[in-house]
Amino acid sequence: MRSGRLVALLLHLQNRPGGATAAELATELEVSVRTVYRDVAALQSSGVPLWTETGPRGGIRLVEGWRTRLDGLTGDEAAALFLSGAPHAADALGLDTVLVAAQTKVMATLPADLRTRAGRVRQRFHLDAPGWFQHDEDVPCLTEVASAVWTGRRLDLRYARRDREVTRRLDPLGLVLKAGVWYLVARHRSDIRSYRVSRVVAASARPERFDRPDGFDLGAWWTHSNDDFARSLMRSACVIRVSPFGLRQLPRVFGPVVAADALASVGPPDPDGWRELRLRTESEEVAVGQLVALGAHVEAVSPPSLRRALAEIGAAIVANHRPTEGPSQD
Repeated sequence: MRSGRLVALLLHLQNRPGGATAAELATELEVSVRTVYRDVAALQSSGVPLWTETGPRGGIRLVEGWRTRLDGLTGDEAAALFLSGAPHAADALGLDTVLVAAQTKVMATLPADLRTRAGRVRQRFHLDAPGWFQHDEDVPCLTEVASAVWTGRRLDLRYARRDREVTRRLDPLGLVLKAGVWYLVARHRSDIRSYRVSRVVAASARPERFDRPDGFDLGAWWTHSNDDFARSLMRSACVIRVSPFGLRQLPRVFGPVVAADALASVGPPDPDGWRELRLRTESEEVAVGQLVALGAHVEAVSPPSLRRALAEIGAAIVANHRPTEGPSQD
């Protein structure tokens, strides 16, 4: 979004009294030099006292002594800056009126009374963009849930589980947007767990507030919860040998969590550098498909059925790639 880039450019220059070259700014903002010059012209036309100087010692500078504090932002606008990576998420939470800018630099310029409120977003809303690719869901109760999260009030809700509908009184600690799917992270009695917001049938905030757990970090909790969930899906175990190259490819093929657990069991290298390790996968069938991606850099040790399956695939590959006889020549 160009408006966010203009604010970022302004803050870069404000934090560099000596100015910067267009090339330096282009690198910092990850845009072209031409774009930097267009943005400088836009800021100048809006009244920002910028001046440029050509030559070896030239650059782009703010007039000495001029600063912006961005103190025209409302509390909600300052808060919404922390959802700049997901404008549709800001819209869903009713925080869609702000111009996107560099978060840490904006925080440094905010007045103290707004800085505290803006920082609350990091505690209560988390964006987890990659993976779990799904379409956006219908979440009719998101506004009520988000309001309770934001104000720190207890929440009564009816929740549709797979087998039945249940009622819960929760301490709503945060909301997570995972690839288009909203999750409420909340405390039920002493247990913290996540709830899919699209399954919330009804929600209403209660008048009483609750105390957040000391040191609770929404992003860290979510990451740890996801890792535990990923491990719970790994119900099949096998033993493999991998080459040094295959060892390096494990995170790419199996994901960081499974690879980290496997690497914890790795044995010493043989004379050729190959190592044996224990690997957990969803099923033996899934393991076959994933191990094939390592090609000649993996050997299945056990179970025997896994060795046979990979051997059959290898034989089929050889058969499919036998050289064909060319036309006879005189």
